[in-house]
Amino acid sequence: MACTFGPPGAAEVDLILIPWYEDDGPAAVPALDAATGGEIARALNTREFQAKPYELFIAAIADRSWRTRRVALIGGGRRLESGSEIVRKLATAGGLAGRQRRLGRVGFMVRGQGEVADLTQAAAEGLTLAEFHAGSYKTTDPAPAPPPGWTIVVDGDTEKSKGGEKIREAAARGRVLGESSNLARELANEPGNTLTPREFAMRAAAIAGDAGVKVEILDERMIAELGMGLLLGVARGSSEPPRLMVFRYDPPGAPAKPLLGLVGKGITFDTGGISIKSAEGMERMKDDMAGGAAVACSMRAMALLQAPQRVIGVVPTTENMPGGRAVKPGDILRSAEGKTVEVINTDAEGRLVLGDGLWYARKLGATHLVDVATLTGACVVALGKITSGLFGAPPSWVEQVRRVADRAGDRVWPMPLFDEYRDQLKSDIADFMNTGGRAAGSITAAMFLKEFSGGLPWAHIDIAGTAWADEAKPYLPKGPSGVGVRTLASLAFEEFDV
Repeated sequence: MACTFGPPGAAEVDLILIPWYEDDGPAAVPALDAATGGEIARALNTREFQAKPYELFIAAIADRSWRTRRVALIGGGRRLESGSEIVRKLATAGGLAGRQRRLGRVGFMVRGQGEVADLTQAAAEGLTLAEFHAGSYKTTDPAPAPPPGWTIVVDGDTEKSKGGEKIREAAARGRVLGESSNLARELANEPGNTLTPREFAMRAAAIAGDAGVKVEILDERMIAELGMGLLLGVARGSSEPPRLMVFRYDPPGAPAKPLLGLVGKGITFDTGGISIKSAEGMERMKDDMAGGAAVACSMRAMALLQAPQRVIGVVPTTENMPGGRAVKPGDILRSAEGKTVEVINTDAEGRLVLGDGLWYARKLGATHLVDVATLTGACVVALGKITSGLFGAPPSWVEQVRRVADRAGDRVWPMPLFDEYRDQLKSDIADFMNTGGRAAGSITAAMFLKEFSGGLPWAHIDIAGTAWADEAKPYLPKGPSGVGVRTLASLAFEEFDV
């Protein structure tokens, strides 16, 4: 991915994408209207092009001094709302349009509200996200066009006045974050018969290990030696053995503390176990490891970007199957921490494996915890498919995670965790139950996880609604979204209270 400074006419591309806002006149980009022979002014005056979000208007370049032959204006809506999030989406939507036209070189001009470096990073992320293709197993459809060579175009005066090197670094950072998000999408898109727990562990280890992250994979014997009865209980019904991935990012010179601990749910396929799910939509349960993929791929990103904080990642991975040895409703499982859990619903398995995962992150020395999981349908009911639920304690840590997620473009919304919700998890026979019923289902699931946080600063991100797009949008094709990768990687650049 190239980053150049200068007017759009100097970019050597087949098509240049330019964000255009509703209050922009024909002269908003100097010399552009004249280069198109007045086509932009005509389209604006006739309202053929109104710059509505993601609206596309393509015009030929008549000026032979321009190095590109076509320009595409992509509607950005109101300029006041044109921050990094909008620029990222415009870049993805424009990048997808460029790919569909099978172009070899596509440029994107940075225009929006905010710091140029931030907008440039967002553009690089968006263009890279346009490279993902979900139909990797199709054999009869024509092969998709290879991704174009991307060029980000920044106004020439910016290089001198605001530091060109900083902007180039932002473009490179956006490229890494976009690539890492796409790798997580590839993992979540794999069917359960190919991405078994062992295969997931091997692929994730390669993704993070190639970036310099230390990776350890614990097999079922090692898991048993740690006493992880919750993870082993979920795994009992499957013929596929579980695995526990441990990632360590330890940058030179970093202090021993703080140590950020990331924990991701890695259920490679979830039938619901004995409490089996309905058949409709069960095929989607291949993405129940999206949280684990986010952890593995964010570790890759932070290592490539040389984040200053030490980080460990823990991903417990297994299938949840209704085999003859499967855990049953009413069974009691003992966690590695020694706490006992009465299993009321075997489809509430994600919180079980995360409980042992959170304990292990603490055992490895984590001072701050964040877990990411496709955890509850209740969160989808509460927040839909647009926003992930955010839970945790103390409020200052939750707010810090919220701010980072907002900057990263992962929408989250804080949810309550009042102590009274724990009453719904009370068991007559064990320390607590694994589900508190339908009421406040996402909250009681988070309360269950809180039991394993050890009183550390802890945040839980429920991505059940955001990990997969059921309907295509201009900036997000149907399929896995890669949610969480950019947030987790960005946290490694934060300063924490110890």
